[in-house]
Amino acid sequence: MILALQIGGGTIVALALFQLCLGVYSSVAVVFRERRLDARHLQHFNDLAQAALRNAEVDRLKSGTTWAGKRKFRIVEKRVENKCGDICSFYLQPHDGGELPPFLPGQFLTFELPISDQPAPVIRCYSLSDSPSRLDRYRVTIKKLSPPPDAGETVPGGLSSTYFHASLKEGDVVDVQAPKGGFVLDLQSERPVVLIGGGVGLTPVLSMLKALDDAGSHREVHFFHAARSGDDIVLCDEIREIAERRNNVHYRVLYSAPTDACVEGRDYDCPGLLTVDVLKRYLTSSNYEFYVCGPPQMMSSLTEQLRDWGVPDSDIHFEAFGPASVKTVKSPASSREAAESVQVEFSRSGKKVSWHEQDGTLLDLAERNGIRVASGCRAGNCGTCATALKEGDVTYVTRPASSPAQGSVLMCIACPGGNVILDA
Repeated sequence: MILALQIGGGTIVALALFQLCLGVYSSVAVVFRERRLDARHLQHFNDLAQAALRNAEVDRLKSGTTWAGKRKFRIVEKRVENKCGDICSFYLQPHDGGELPPFLPGQFLTFELPISDQPAPVIRCYSLSDSPSRLDRYRVTIKKLSPPPDAGETVPGGLSSTYFHASLKEGDVVDVQAPKGGFVLDLQSERPVVLIGGGVGLTPVLSMLKALDDAGSHREVHFFHAARSGDDIVLCDEIREIAERRNNVHYRVLYSAPTDACVEGRDYDCPGLLTVDVLKRYLTSSNYEFYVCGPPQMMSSLTEQLRDWGVPDSDIHFEAFGPASVKTVKSPASSREAAESVQVEFSRSGKKVSWHEQDGTLLDLAERNGIRVASGCRAGNCGTCATALKEGDVTYVTRPASSPAQGSVLMCIACPGGNVILDA
């Protein structure tokens, strides 16, 4: 009897303890479930806040006060960036002491240079190489272009780059147009991104990386930096500093011709040229947005390889400066028989000339016939050569960075689609 009561009492106590534990468990489960919901709500709120901040930053960059035409800037610092001494950064501040407008990461400045022995000011474009958030001064980083190796003394080096390196010094004043260009990073995207810089072509993609860093972006970023050797590489310390602080940024350096002083694993990660096979070592798939800037041969080869890998054209962005950067395609008019030449009239100059496929672009044709047309990038980026098309139609040998105004054409990348009349 007593034993039965003891057993019964133990059962009751056990049941009571079980119910108590069940109640505690249920209460704890509710608390954890509520905390999970709160965490999800908080993450959702953070995501919305980050999106709002990104949109606000883009609006700020797009709506900043700018200027029309030329503005005078003073060179406040000239800094040699590499061991060879042929790459310098030029830091610029407005000569009038006014404010600097923000710019979009990847944009460039257009300079009007009064180079001696030239019949007109020389127009050239150079990418901004610093953060869009730093608005106390602009920075461009310029490589002095040497003559071709076997050209001898008959072929000069780069006209504008030599002028910057040899003639301009701290305190000098230059004429500059406002930042522009269509090769810009989409700051509102959350997709993983691959930034590729070859040689001094590093500059616009470095600006993109700094913009992501300033925005506190958590996007997966792979930065591939290609150079000949440690004598030529520039601004790598700035990239490494960001990569060391942010676990979402991955930095790889390639040397195509490393010297004996270059140590693999310390100074660079891979020898050789940058190809898609190299990218595949570090990328899990081709599902990235690619931004590429470098020597024309590298860009042409790499963009084709990316397409072969299955990357859509909409995910391949590249910057081109100079005619060698433009991959030409045939104009519809070029399929005609040579005897059926196209007539191009330059109405302002009073000249009518024949155009054949071998004549190249309308800018090439104009210059060959002594018709002066202002030009800069010669790759459809800067818009300097925009000219009114009075009659006819043209086709572009490469896609313009931005569409010219209605009724105008970019002569540096345009070929006639038939007889045309230009206001030049």
